[in-house]
Amino acid sequence: MQTISPIDAHAIDDAFILDVREPGERSQAHIDGTLHIPLGTLIERLDEIPRDRTVYVMCHVGGRSAQAVHYLESQGVDAVNIEGGILEWYRAGLPLTLGDAE
Repeated sequence: MQTISPIDAHAIDDAFILDVREPGERSQAHIDGTLHIPLGTLIERLDEIPRDRTVYVMCHVGGRSAQAVHYLESQGVDAVNIEGGILEWYRAGLPLTLGDAE
């Protein structure tokens, strides 16, 4: 499984970030411009995932996103786990929005 640090993911211009956290988690803090598909709905929403670019996957600390990456890879998607999730993103001082996501 490929991994990337939040700092390196943030440095990629136009990175496609998939947030697999639950809606309640996302409503507390999120990264603008990310696609939100909770892990439990990923299988039925697979057609929303691009196949023509790398997908960077994030959750709270990295466990659920690792599960998502394994699944996406098995479906032929170039997926990369963002190490440490949104918690590490926050600790690195990267931009995020607090409060409601939608």
